[in-house]
Amino acid sequence: MIRTTVPTPVRTGAALVGVAGMIVLAGCSGAADAESPSTTGSGSSSGDATTYKDGTYTADGSYQTPETVESISVTLTLADGVVTDVEVTGDPQARETEQYQGQFIDGISDEVVGVALDDLSVSRVAGSSLTSGGFNQAVQAIKEQAAA
Repeated sequence: MIRTTVPTPVRTGAALVGVAGMIVLAGCSGAADAESPSTTGSGSSSGDATTYKDGTYTADGSYQTPETVESISVTLTLADGVVTDVEVTGDPQARETEQYQGQFIDGISDEVVGVALDDLSVSRVAGSSLTSGGFNQAVQAIKEQAAA
């Protein structure tokens, strides 16, 4: 005789494993990304904020993709410690990277212009998350260059 129903203990065990898996995956959701800007915005950076010289600064940043290490060049213009202009250029080594860098470059201005340099940190721009690592690395170098 062929059994076509799954025994109750097996179904219960499978359901518990499924629920546990959803809980684990919920920790990986975008909810953490959504909370980070409010955490950074309400941080104590204003109490120990660095003073930055007005001007235009350029630095390079790199980041790892599944295929290769990619790099971008970031140019920020600062006035009173606030970003007034941004330019990002890339030299993609992989075709997929070209697409994501292009999306990042197209969307970065909306994310950073008008933001204080001390509060500047991006995690995902226009669907591109890996390029943000190189951008943030370049921003750190620019902070060191512009520190008064």
